[in-house]
Amino acid sequence: MNRLLCLSLGLVLAFGVSAEEPKKAPAKKDQPKPAAKMLEPGNQAPAFTIKDANGTEINLADLTAKGPVLVRLTCGCSGCDKELAYFQALHESYKNNGLISLAVFKEPDAKVAAYVKQKKLDMLYAVDTKGDSWKTFQTTTMPTNFLIDKGGKIIAVAAGCDPSGLIAKKLSTKVAQTVSTNPVDVKAKVDSEKNAK
Repeated sequence: MNRLLCLSLGLVLAFGVSAEEPKKAPAKKDQPKPAAKMLEPGNQAPAFTIKDANGTEINLADLTAKGPVLVRLTCGCSGCDKELAYFQALHESYKNNGLISLAVFKEPDAKVAAYVKQKKLDMLYAVDTKGDSWKTFQTTTMPTNFLIDKGGKIIAVAAGCDPSGLIAKKLSTKVAQTVSTNPVDVKAKVDSEKNAK
């Protein structure tokens, strides 16, 4: 009887210990890495170079040495197409104050060339069909806009598409603060031009 009691007590203790200290599962070799944190205001802009349609290298560090830069990672979808007019107005409104705008399209070269001609795009642009620029800027959202101050610090990030022009209007205010001038309501400007036609 004592033997049975001792054996029972031993089993209870053994199971009690194993319940308190569960075995850890072996680490899986192919576990996904945690997603990289998206760049945000206050971060330093990443090292970034890309070639324009003529094969000339565009270096973000060189651009930000001259003044603020608005990098727009975009495509040619209908929403981005409608939004483009507001970003062209933003560029036109502040280029004389030192703003440099760079649009990076995730479309084939031939399509972008025709699109740029049709839209009379008057800013730096490049093509990145592989999407490496999105990885560099740590975003998967299209479009995503990064306003970067002279020297390379990110001032604002605006992700998502807004064909009504509200995102461009908000960025216009940020650009005006950055270049120390009065803000231009690019939404009202483009909308009034559309209504005048």
